[in-house]
Amino acid sequence: MAKRPDWEAIESAYRAGVMSIREIASQYEITHQAISKRAKKEGWERDLKAKVKARAENLVAKREVASLVATEKAISERQLIEANAEVIANVRMEHRGDIRRARELTNNLFDELSAECADVPALRKLGELMFSPDDNGRDKLNEIYHSIISLPERVKSAKALSETLKNLVGLERQAYGLDDAQPNKTASQLSELMDDLSKE
Repeated sequence: MAKRPDWEAIESAYRAGVMSIREIASQYEITHQAISKRAKKEGWERDLKAKVKARAENLVAKREVASLVATEKAISERQLIEANAEVIANVRMEHRGDIRRARELTNNLFDELSAECADVPALRKLGELMFSPDDNGRDKLNEIYHSIISLPERVKSAKALSETLKNLVGLERQAYGLDDAQPNKTASQLSELMDDLSKE
């Protein structure tokens, strides 16, 4: 009597998307048609992200090299390394520039906050001078102004800017190779940071 297939393990392998369906079939001693039929029946989905990412990286590397050494018929290993190193160097230099600009912006915002905190009574007085109530005795614009210059709002701004600066310093250290941190995270961290800044 044939042993029953371990459908749970087969499903896990199928969903992982690392092995082909034929490889899974061979490993579990079952036909690839049986796996395909069961997957379709139960709605299994394959996660092909890892394979797609690896293939995409391979294509990017080949295209970058091809564009840099288009006149050459055969690409030596040294040329391949040099071309890819050039691409990586260009990306890192762009990251450094982006980080530098983001730091300058953050420092400018710190300066603005510092100026705001330097003379809060004058800002309150300005709010009183601008007070222009409507028929109901309310001045919504002035209320917003007072909310913005309030202590909790200034503290919130200082915390957000401090966190931003902390992240930028970490990114800068990675971009300049000052830490043993994983340099491949620099781009995604910078992107996330810029997204966060754009939401504020």
